[in-house]
Amino acid sequence: MAEKGKTREFKWQRKHLLGLRELTAQEITYILDTAQGFEEISTRAVKKAPPLRGKLVVNLFFEDSTRTRNSFALAANRLSADVVEFTKKDSSVSKGETLLDTARNLEAMGIDIVVIRHNAGGAPTLLSKYINACVVNAGDGFCEHPTQGLLDVFTIRKRKGSLKGLKIAIVGDISHSRVARSDMWAMTKLGAEVTFVGPPTLMPPKVEQLPVKISYSLDDVIEKVDVINMLRIQFERLGGNPFPSVREYSHYFGLTVERMKRAKPDIIVMHPGPINRGLEIESEVADGKNSVILQQVTNGVTVRMATLFLVNQAAAQHGEVIEET
Repeated sequence: MAEKGKTREFKWQRKHLLGLRELTAQEITYILDTAQGFEEISTRAVKKAPPLRGKLVVNLFFEDSTRTRNSFALAANRLSADVVEFTKKDSSVSKGETLLDTARNLEAMGIDIVVIRHNAGGAPTLLSKYINACVVNAGDGFCEHPTQGLLDVFTIRKRKGSLKGLKIAIVGDISHSRVARSDMWAMTKLGAEVTFVGPPTLMPPKVEQLPVKISYSLDDVIEKVDVINMLRIQFERLGGNPFPSVREYSHYFGLTVERMKRAKPDIIVMHPGPINRGLEIESEVADGKNSVILQQVTNGVTVRMATLFLVNQAAAQHGEVIEET
């Protein structure tokens, strides 16, 4: 890999992973290199390694999730950690308990790592200030989804060797997408040129201040990009009518077989899931030869293994997590 090896003498220091905006290119590359080292575990007959044996990981999910929650659970299990699944409906939040009270009660049970998804932006950062356990952000509000950003750049690096100089389009509901934000920070820090593509009504406020190009036409960029990441339209978060109809949105911003005929032959097609087939992407494209959507899912487990391993390692170095003897 072009980037591999540059961080050999680097020492990971962060006991929390809260976002990619705060990480350096060196730190991002170090996570990717660490994840690459964990890939082999998933090919074994017994898919287990001992780094987190005796540790307790809590999946604290206040929003629905399938891929991310299960991916973190599988990652923790493969590192031999014990996992507790904790969702909003299982909690006392409905009885008035605060996030901090919930987390403190869990911490009193001896947890080592909290993986949190929350609809409020900044919730993981708040949590990290009040509990001793490691905190990993699994998605907060419209802010970030750092492990999705990491698995996306990991997937691109595996296919292209490096992100430096690549042109990447992120298409769709940018305004409500924490994936778009984490992707943007990771991709630009590793040397890619990122373009946000979508209707003006689905662009975030002050988008011109972000380190990206902006296009309101997929047809203007489809021939130029090396990677295209199609985002889900988040109907559950939309207010009002950001576009006249689903049919019109698909006509202008859907990744169709016809549009793919104009793309580079080796373009990478990505999607964070879940997919609205026929809306943001046609099934023939999602399942086609340029698609790495299922590889993203596979790589998500590997990247999350690296994340859990590194935050625990940093906490242990700081004396905040006691290692087994």
